[in-house]
Amino acid sequence: MQFRDLKSQYEKYKNEIDNAVQNVFAESSFISGPQVKAFEQRLADYVGVKHCISCANGTDALSLVLTAWNIGKGDAVFVPDFTFFATAEVVSFVGATPIFVDVDPVTFNIDTNKLELKIQEVIELHELIPKVVIPVDLFGLLADYEKIEKIAKKYNLLILEDAAQGFGAEYKGRKACSFGDIATTSFFPAKPLGCYGDGGAIFTNNDEMALLLESLRVHGKGEDKYDNVRIGVNSRLDTIQAAILDVKLTAFISHELDDVNKVYFKYNSLLDGIVEIPIIPQNYLSSFAQYTIKLKSQKQRDELKSYLGTKGIPTLIYYTKTMHNQTAFKHLINNDEDYPVSMDLCKKVLSLPMHPYLSDSEIEFITKSIIEFISK
Repeated sequence: MQFRDLKSQYEKYKNEIDNAVQNVFAESSFISGPQVKAFEQRLADYVGVKHCISCANGTDALSLVLTAWNIGKGDAVFVPDFTFFATAEVVSFVGATPIFVDVDPVTFNIDTNKLELKIQEVIELHELIPKVVIPVDLFGLLADYEKIEKIAKKYNLLILEDAAQGFGAEYKGRKACSFGDIATTSFFPAKPLGCYGDGGAIFTNNDEMALLLESLRVHGKGEDKYDNVRIGVNSRLDTIQAAILDVKLTAFISHELDDVNKVYFKYNSLLDGIVEIPIIPQNYLSSFAQYTIKLKSQKQRDELKSYLGTKGIPTLIYYTKTMHNQTAFKHLINNDEDYPVSMDLCKKVLSLPMHPYLSDSEIEFITKSIIEFISK
């Protein structure tokens, strides 16, 4: 059993993927080939924005945006305390200061009430200038952008949507990567839309910002790659990955997003009342990068993980440590008492196998094993 079954996906689309890669080999345009631009246009059309700028990975996507916004020393950037390290890492990378915000106990996304309190705290201290909030669409569920946008407008903040786990998700029919001022996603293999290596993308409706980001991702180029008008980086999505992703995007749109939600409903129907199951609020559609349950204690979670392992059922813990407790941020002054939900989640959450190719028999075996453990 696979936690995320990329093998079954490849077998289903082997001919299409192999042909796409062979075409790149035959054309031998391995960097910035025509497949890259075509894929970017498909992504922009799917999301519903004017511009998509692909890059080497999701972390670069975030840092490129902060660089383009000229975020740096003396600036405060608000990020959820319960997320992957990259979301906060890029803030420090550009010289700014990450301000951690506890998360909602139901959605696990940034708590909007606590976000406003943290903004007010920063303003009152007069040490940093609030500039950006980076909501994360955690586990495939969009953050509460209606409330976040109101807060951002009130305090004159930019919004950078981190949709690394959220590609394909929706709120009232509006797709992930279309919220905030700019959005980013990741094509890491285990993401809802993953490539066979690393990759990322940036989404914006701002024409000037799109041109700047295109320049920054290729050594700050001007008219061509030998005309360098600013300091940039080397962060391009290679042509082979674009060709593979183009095939996988078709599969994602045609059935994978629907299928992963069928898996979600099946899991929920069998686990409801047994453990705490994911709750998707009304008007939301999740792309389920992970299906994450919550146990009663760390002891129960860890023992369940071990028990499922003896049955050949792979599980993962997202995440074992909060952002404010990461060693890299030990110089920042934070108190555990400010992050009770994030601290609790790190002790109690467990993610189960989740992908569009999970069979009913596999789901039934997984849930039966969980029920057996809980009943003991």
